[in-house]
Amino acid sequence: MPGPCRSAASPGAVPTYDGPVTLTAVKQVPSSESAERVRAQLRVRLLGGSASNRFWGWAGPTIIALIGGFLRFWHLDRPEKLVFDETYYVKQAASYLQVGYEQAGDPAIKEHDKLFVSGTTDVFGSTADFVVHPPVGKWMIALGELLLGADNQWGWRFASALVGTLTLLMMGRIARRLLGSTLLGCTAALLLAVDGQHFVHSRTGLLDLFVMFWALAAFGCLLLDRDRARTRLATKVAHGADVDGFGPGLGIRWWRMAAGICLGLAAGVKWSGLFFLAVFGIMSVLWDLSARRSLGGRHWWATGLVRDGGWAAVQMLPLALAAYLASWTGWFRSENGYHRQWAGAHPSEHFGWVPDVLRSLWKYHQDMYSVNVKLSTPHPYQSNPWSWLVMGRPTAFEYEGVPHGQKGCTAAECSQAITAIGNPVIWWGGTIAIGILLVRWALGRDWRAGAILAGLAAGYLPWFNYQDRTIYNFYAVAFAPWVVLALTYVLGMALGSRKSSPDRRLYGSVVTGAVVLLAVMAFAWFYPIYVYEVIPRTSWSDRMWLPSWI
Repeated sequence: MPGPCRSAASPGAVPTYDGPVTLTAVKQVPSSESAERVRAQLRVRLLGGSASNRFWGWAGPTIIALIGGFLRFWHLDRPEKLVFDETYYVKQAASYLQVGYEQAGDPAIKEHDKLFVSGTTDVFGSTADFVVHPPVGKWMIALGELLLGADNQWGWRFASALVGTLTLLMMGRIARRLLGSTLLGCTAALLLAVDGQHFVHSRTGLLDLFVMFWALAAFGCLLLDRDRARTRLATKVAHGADVDGFGPGLGIRWWRMAAGICLGLAAGVKWSGLFFLAVFGIMSVLWDLSARRSLGGRHWWATGLVRDGGWAAVQMLPLALAAYLASWTGWFRSENGYHRQWAGAHPSEHFGWVPDVLRSLWKYHQDMYSVNVKLSTPHPYQSNPWSWLVMGRPTAFEYEGVPHGQKGCTAAECSQAITAIGNPVIWWGGTIAIGILLVRWALGRDWRAGAILAGLAAGYLPWFNYQDRTIYNFYAVAFAPWVVLALTYVLGMALGSRKSSPDRRLYGSVVTGAVVLLAVMAFAWFYPIYVYEVIPRTSWSDRMWLPSWI
């Protein structure tokens, strides 16, 4: 009987590209028996192999998510103060619960954070605040504050810890479907569970984890859509549908529509989510084009663009826009939100036909964009995206020196820190893996390598256009799942397929197990500076492996 997380396939065990299929049997009028046979053949060709152990396909990632979730919720209230950019987002979330939009701080209060942490959450004045990020992430934080209270650290960070836990389960399921292996699905979930970037963000009330959550959810929806669409295509062709001309239509694509909603919400956390919408939309259409090409249709390119490309835009973009606009409901319903009455005070000669509320929102977005692209205030932890994969300058969210005799410090001097350092085994190993995936995609036409690279491209490459802006390494958490998937893919190559010799599988298992074990050990080593533990300063220094980490 298969054991926990046994592999059904590996990256080398299933077809890596979509090539032409002979449809001689299909073009005859098929009997029901021959149609089912052809359908099965086409489905294997279009979908490749899949993981077979359904029980462990759910149980394995669920167990990992429960353990990872326990670590994320453990002492979630530490530290008992606002950490890094929590000073903005946690208080803005509290303002949402009060009036539905961001309020500026009361000018009569000198220390807003201190008063807020003490339990007095009404630290706001009567004017609206100008903010540069859309509302979705702050509404998610507000949900935790609604459930557990805005006057305590559990309320501030509950949404992050919950989302961080859910993404472990999502990662296990997504990797299993993508790579066709329960073992590799479990491996990906475990690696994400022990990644420092993901772990620190899961314990902090910031926004970037929510971008990652919605982008990863969309990626999973599109994988499901790919499988459903290809199964539907195989069924129609097997029953005699003509692949020439405009080919068979695929109807309403519910999972693609769900992906559109998720991507609209990703953009509603931070505008960087828009790049996921663009890249994943193109990726999904290219999958459809390759499926039609595989069936040997003479006009597969035109058919794909007309039937699939245009329909994808119709199904995804309006829903993404609707989800984004829905997140502004609090602002729409208000009278005093920032720029809410701008249009009334600024009549337009040319765009007077546009409702005032939409012109006001457009002006607000213009101002947000201007600030986002021009932000250049120096910061000690700003970093260039060239260094993000190798963690050249990780962000210290919090640091405090602790004198001897205080907070249990028995050394001459101690430190407490929360540092968003990714797991070096994962990020440095993932950097090497990305190079291997580029080769596999370019030369082997492996769609799975291309899918992983698409997630990396969407989350990472746009930042190179803003190198003069003040940006930080912790933004990389948005594409951390695809770094993990890249490393997992290469571990699957090392593991070998079931057709490999026993010796080959043994050596592959040793290598794969060693990498995963090293990642777990690295997580344990850095754990104290992820969770604000009091440790001797010398121990803190031992964890600063590079001078640029200090």
